[in-house]
Amino acid sequence: MENYAIEMLNITKRFPGIIANDNITLQLKKGEIHALLGENGAGKSTLMSVLFGLYQPEEGVIKKDGEVVKINDPNDANRLGIGMVHQHFKLVECFSVLDNIILGVEPNTAGFLQKKEARAKVLALSEKYGLQVDPDAIVSDITVGMQQRTEILKMLYRENEILIFDEPTAVLTPQEIEELMQIMKGLAKEGKSILFISHKLNEIMEVADRCSVLRKGKYIGTVNIAETTKEELSRMMVGRDVEFVVAKDPAKPTDVVLNVEHMTVASKAHHNNAVKDVSFQVRKGEIVCIAGIDGNGQTELVYGISGLEPLKSGKLEFLGQDITKMPIRKRSIMGMSHIPEDRHKHGLVLDYSLENNLVLQRYFEPEFTGAGFLKKDNIRKYAERLIDEYDVRSGQGPITPARAMSGGNQQKAIVAREIDKNPKLLIAVQPTRGLDVGAIEFIHKQIVAHRDAGNAVLLVSLELDEVMSLSDRILVMYEGEIVGELDPKKTTVEEMGLYMAGAKRQ
Repeated sequence: MENYAIEMLNITKRFPGIIANDNITLQLKKGEIHALLGENGAGKSTLMSVLFGLYQPEEGVIKKDGEVVKINDPNDANRLGIGMVHQHFKLVECFSVLDNIILGVEPNTAGFLQKKEARAKVLALSEKYGLQVDPDAIVSDITVGMQQRTEILKMLYRENEILIFDEPTAVLTPQEIEELMQIMKGLAKEGKSILFISHKLNEIMEVADRCSVLRKGKYIGTVNIAETTKEELSRMMVGRDVEFVVAKDPAKPTDVVLNVEHMTVASKAHHNNAVKDVSFQVRKGEIVCIAGIDGNGQTELVYGISGLEPLKSGKLEFLGQDITKMPIRKRSIMGMSHIPEDRHKHGLVLDYSLENNLVLQRYFEPEFTGAGFLKKDNIRKYAERLIDEYDVRSGQGPITPARAMSGGNQQKAIVAREIDKNPKLLIAVQPTRGLDVGAIEFIHKQIVAHRDAGNAVLLVSLELDEVMSLSDRILVMYEGEIVGELDPKKTTVEEMGLYMAGAKRQ
């Protein structure tokens, strides 16, 4: 009899219009890292939400250490020693790191908070597991990587034995991903059992012991990582062979579309500037990539160009026109599109339907509005076309609330909306964040086709493979400055890493 920490047996979970989990069985051994792989919307997060008590299954049972258990809510899960780091973090933005970690299990004596012991425990845990955090920092001021460490410390503080990581690397830099892999291996060595949801085959091959694959809500199979290949896993996941290399012709850049001169943008978190005196150009028919470790000014650079933040100094020209003080809508109408870094904050109105999200920047055009009224039929037809072209999966089609869709399908909807406007300049920030290999292959082809149609693309990515394979020119940012311009055909990931770490500059 195999010793399983968790068994999910014949789990079925339905939502309106969709069976998210269709009779799925998953068995997690003690002390193993078990990967859960599948396309966007395959039902991975739903299955983990069932285990964590966020959803109740219609059929099936959950066993812990061989005993049947009922998990009605996350408090039950925590009592059973099950912790979860969610794909979109569950942190209170205006609280400190320490307050977030102890939230719900605050140590108190006679009703008074005893933060001193809690603080000591958190610092000891962060030391032990190499999860460096500043306990007094406010969550809204720290990087995404730090927020994730806070989430992991939250689990460790509660002494959870079963740890669920839902897409933990989707928002991390390559260096942070490497650190996280080491942390996960360390936790497994200590006897903790880890369920690891990921689309990234390299990561699964590196850390997992076994991998279970889901496709369209159904269980496909479980394999030992030592006995399989990336290609085999992708075939199980997508049901076909996937090209891992972007096929594209050499760029033929022509006129300047975007001209950035001496741009400086203030930092919200600190007193100094986030972007310092940056100048560059993007031309028609080329993909220029801004590479760098997260938090080196890329976010503020994009905010400045797209109009989300004012410039402190400098000048922006778009298609020969000065747009330095131009409102966002005007930039959009002129032909600028923006796939934002944070899909929930700047990409979607989560309580709107999918169809309304797809016309967010175009609802006032004659095609969608007449005599002050929305042309609902036209909006529906337009949404259906994009859903079909970009394979956006949702339970109720165009009327699905954006909030109810999986993270990857939310991302596909944004990409569809922004590329379909056929912009002169596409600003794509982490365009494939949280997408499966099949979707990444498709989005990369769309971006290259957009370039080949004579448009300009400004790509911001933390994925070094994506930077190397998609871009025609690479600009590396370090501490708010551009420290190098590289040709992807003539450079290596290692050389780029030196520029990114500030060890080298041109």
